[in-house]
Amino acid sequence: MIALIRGHLIVKTPQYAIVDVNGVGYKVFMPLSTFSRLPDNNKDEVTLHTYTHLREDAIQLYGFLSAEERDFFTTLITISGIGPKMGLNILSGSSLSELMKTVESEDAKRLSMIPGVGKKTAARIILELKEKLPSISPFREEGGIDSAIAGDALSALVNLGYTRAPAYDAIKKACKDSKKMSIEEIIREALKTMVKG
Repeated sequence: MIALIRGHLIVKTPQYAIVDVNGVGYKVFMPLSTFSRLPDNNKDEVTLHTYTHLREDAIQLYGFLSAEERDFFTTLITISGIGPKMGLNILSGSSLSELMKTVESEDAKRLSMIPGVGKKTAARIILELKEKLPSISPFREEGGIDSAIAGDALSALVNLGYTRAPAYDAIKKACKDSKKMSIEEIIREALKTMVKG
């Protein structure tokens, strides 16, 4: 399984990129959220976290700028009726943190606004993802925050019984003034914010 590709960006389109790794060009399918953050200049070096999808007639790579986006995608496609194409479609419409908040708040109406996602599919996505979300950290998108520590703090708060969306916002607020905090400090500051709220 190819889990990561680092090389020079040769082709960039809204559907895929071609990355040259030591003379071999890898075609990597991606969501629009990844496409929009790729460098504009060809020949720039890029690193993509990838998922290898095996079919009887093809081997396809799906790429993302963060491991969290890839993990969300791989979790998403384990849901019945959600294939890689729909998974990319879902990730193309919103940022990872927005998608997580949508799932946490059980906003099936918002999710069903994504082309190809009906009401029943949206309800199934929410039902199946809610249990799995604490293992996926959305903090890689937040510049400067240690995503591993913040993700562990989020999991701890969820395990304490707090809902994910308010806990996520409280941790972001706690890390706003000082990015270099221990997990204990983050949890303590986040709890203060939630108790006040």
